[in-house]
Amino acid sequence: MPRMTAARAAVEVLKREGVSDAFGIPGAAINPLYAAMRDSGGIDHVLARHVEGASHMAEGYTRTAAGNIGVCIGTSGPAGTDMITGLYSASADSIPILCITGQAPRSRLHKEDFQAVDIPSIAKPLTKMALTVLEPSQVPGAFQRAFHEMRSGRPGPVLIDLPLDVQQSEIEFDPDTYEPMPVHRPSATRAQIEKALGMLCRAERPLIVAGGGIINADSSDLLVSFAETVGVPVVPTLMGWGSIPDDHELMAGMAGLQTAHRYGNATLLESDFVLGIGNRWANRHTGGLETYTRGRTFVHVDIEPTQIGRVFAPDYGITSDAGAALELFADIAHEWAEQGQLPDRRAWVRDCAERKEALHRRTHFDNVPIKPQRVYEEMNRAFGPETRYVSSIGLSQIAAAQFLHVYRPRHWINCGQAGPLGWTVPAALGVCKADPEATVVALSGDYDLQFLLEELAVGAQFNLPYVHVVVNNSYLGLIRQAQRQFDMDYCVQLSFDNINTPELGAYGVDHLKVAEGLGCKALRVTEPDQLLPAFDEARKLMLEYRVPVLVEAILERVTNISMGTEIDGINEFEDLATTLEDAPTSVVPQARQDGATGPEHARPALTD
Repeated sequence: MPRMTAARAAVEVLKREGVSDAFGIPGAAINPLYAAMRDSGGIDHVLARHVEGASHMAEGYTRTAAGNIGVCIGTSGPAGTDMITGLYSASADSIPILCITGQAPRSRLHKEDFQAVDIPSIAKPLTKMALTVLEPSQVPGAFQRAFHEMRSGRPGPVLIDLPLDVQQSEIEFDPDTYEPMPVHRPSATRAQIEKALGMLCRAERPLIVAGGGIINADSSDLLVSFAETVGVPVVPTLMGWGSIPDDHELMAGMAGLQTAHRYGNATLLESDFVLGIGNRWANRHTGGLETYTRGRTFVHVDIEPTQIGRVFAPDYGITSDAGAALELFADIAHEWAEQGQLPDRRAWVRDCAERKEALHRRTHFDNVPIKPQRVYEEMNRAFGPETRYVSSIGLSQIAAAQFLHVYRPRHWINCGQAGPLGWTVPAALGVCKADPEATVVALSGDYDLQFLLEELAVGAQFNLPYVHVVVNNSYLGLIRQAQRQFDMDYCVQLSFDNINTPELGAYGVDHLKVAEGLGCKALRVTEPDQLLPAFDEARKLMLEYRVPVLVEAILERVTNISMGTEIDGINEFEDLATTLEDAPTSVVPQARQDGATGPEHARPALTD
């Protein structure tokens, strides 16, 4: 039996579980694992500037492709506590990442040793498994179980804590005979799917709510196939955005209080039946439950049994992996279609399409300073359907969901529930590492950018190029808008006169100088007609220099973005679109009058 250190055994397990990349920062308590990675080879390491940044890089990496599991590594003490935000974000969105921390030697754990903290106890509420491995011979099994836990049931993060002496101890381990543990995911039965499909068929105005579980299960094609067979429009959640292309005629728009479309809310309010698959009925999707549920029958399919009935009791619940359920839904729907058992939904689809044609927000403004809506209009022009967008939180993200277009799964990469500021830069770097050939476009407000700005240097050092659009109003914009109900504008202004960049006026931080000092390229735009040329130039610079390129748009200081507290009571602060010129990059499908489906039937919204 081969002998090796427990740290080397851990590395061998990582590689056999499919790990080829890791993000982290070495330190004294984790150096044996780094030595093992160096000696073994096969795992490419990206050096972060902050361990929280490494955890968000791991998130971005996982979210980019089915089967990916991002790995982040840090030393003992504050490295683990810095990763907690990443663990929270991953747990909230059902994203598997593996955090590995070093630890003080076992003999020092109870002596308040330097940087010795009980990190598993801190991380346990946010992980599927968190443990300190106290016996060297248990290291391979702990890592094997970690991958089993991350992949089974509802996906989620794991933390493994390795004492220094455990890593250095020699054990017997034969990596050539290692096999991953079988993954367990619950599956719906045929009887369950037939019952749910029967309920859908009896409805007059049904909808499918497509959640992030569909993307996690890599089942977007099955969703589209099923929706086309039954002729039922789809409302994706924020985490499910991209599971059906925006220009597909059955894409009815997103619903909710913030990251939603006017036509999506209007269609949901017109529906009488909702089939939710892989979603969790998030409060910013539903708003008040009385309004959301009134007059509608609900079926809920989710991989996690405790999600069924957690927010409200559905009329029927099914515990199942979204992919397994959609396979049955698609197969049975096809059988029923051949037998003539499916109702004709063309009139309902046409109604939804008419709302999608008519209910748009205006994006075309020529104001100086720039209105944010114009930024997204020009992004739609500049970046095509292959673009992977990355964003985190704030008015910038809310407006992006209202105005940008997403056509493919995993092309909207967003921390949906936790929403930590600073997430965007490191997550975008993780996406670049996972898909080096992708066109990656990140979107931040100025404050989100400033939280983990130092990670831009990682992109420069490791040649991880992407375009980072920064909409700068020198405000905590979302908090300022929320403070309207308190009649205040308090502690949310970031503005000051920068003595080193007087031309910025009150906009304060010179993001261009900071980005350039970190090894990146940067452009500033002050007029709307400069946006499209700047985006084109940014792509050229990105390809030439292979570094992140910042495009900063100087916005008007105050813009209120559409939102409300009920889906039937959204405040529209700006003039709405009435002509094609008001929203020239909006995309809607042609109503299905002849049974044709698919994005090839798309056409621009509105009429002259």
